[in-house]
Amino acid sequence: MAFRFRLIPFTVTVALVALGISLGNWQERRAAYKTALQWRVEARAAQAPLVLGGAALPTTDFAEYRRVQATGTWVPQWAVYLDNRPYKGRSGFYVLMPLKLAGSHQHVLVARGWLPVDPANRAQIASYATPTGEVTVQGRAVASAGHVLQLGAAAAVKPGAIVQNIEPAQLAPASGLALAPFVVEQTGDAAQAGDTLVRDWPSPSFGIDKHKGYAFQWYALAVMAALFFVFTGFRRGKQ
Repeated sequence: MAFRFRLIPFTVTVALVALGISLGNWQERRAAYKTALQWRVEARAAQAPLVLGGAALPTTDFAEYRRVQATGTWVPQWAVYLDNRPYKGRSGFYVLMPLKLAGSHQHVLVARGWLPVDPANRAQIASYATPTGEVTVQGRAVASAGHVLQLGAAAAVKPGAIVQNIEPAQLAPASGLALAPFVVEQTGDAAQAGDTLVRDWPSPSFGIDKHKGYAFQWYALAVMAALFFVFTGFRRGKQ
């Protein structure tokens, strides 16, 4: 059976095969990176809790994904609320509040939990309890409280502000508080913490299976391009 070689289809096939293999390899590398990151998160979560306090606070790189413990007093006048944080199909806010660390001028921004939106008045924050006096907070350190799409100009950072996104570096100059560069997602039973906020934080999404699926698709494209070139070459040779 004769095979008819044609330069242009061959060139296109080589380009498609090279593209498929290159992009497939890139997705495989992304999957390997995300797998290593997942192992890192799990390893850090298994470590002993990091106790926050003293004159110096750890960096984000050192503290991220670690379990942490902080003792101090809440600063409720500088609570801020992250909008567009749904939970189980309901609209709501994340309540963020600084905690002044005991025996220190340092503060840490704590994501205390989720609060539903008042359907009658979205700008009205539903009441929730804030314990007075010294409290001990358990949680997990994260680089930020998450980001959502920002539509329009950002709201001014002020006490009780409802904002789409906020970082400790934004709140610190507005409030005048010395804040750690990371956020603590508070964990533990709400009743024991003296409030009714929901603490069911989403787990980090690494998308490892997604990258592996994309890699398979790109490799499949490379194989199909090569098979199509061979099939059409023999077919035209036969004709």
